[in-house]
Amino acid sequence: MAHTEPTTYTASEMLQLDNQLCFALYSTSLAMTKMYKPLLDKLELTYPQYLVMLVLWQNDGLMVSALGERLFLDSGTLTPLLKRMETAGWLTRQRDAQDERRVTIRLTSAGRSLQAQAEKIPGCILDASQCALPELISLTQQVQALRERLTSFRA
Repeated sequence: MAHTEPTTYTASEMLQLDNQLCFALYSTSLAMTKMYKPLLDKLELTYPQYLVMLVLWQNDGLMVSALGERLFLDSGTLTPLLKRMETAGWLTRQRDAQDERRVTIRLTSAGRSLQAQAEKIPGCILDASQCALPELISLTQQVQALRERLTSFRA
């Protein structure tokens, strides 16, 4: 007899931890971050700092507000993170002369040089996931589409 996945759950089944998408995403995120830690430790980056670097390696010279939008982080979270990264010598923060509320972030040469060291990280994560690249790309696209729907939802 073929195994079929349930198409509906009872109210009681919906409240089981293993049936919660939020928990599957949360626990997977924790596992993913744990996988990144030893790889990022070699670069002396935290995971949030790595995310900032990914954005800046792709598009250097962003304003803090644009960086926050891209990473889904508010300035209260982002500012202390950027200050630590500036102290480490990976980036500079420069206030706009006409509007001091606007701050532009630029990589330093040390920040740019980290990119070459980071290039092996995605391959390590692909290996650890035990997924084929098309499967990982598909999962990423599905989660991004879900995020998009959730952020545009108005209750």
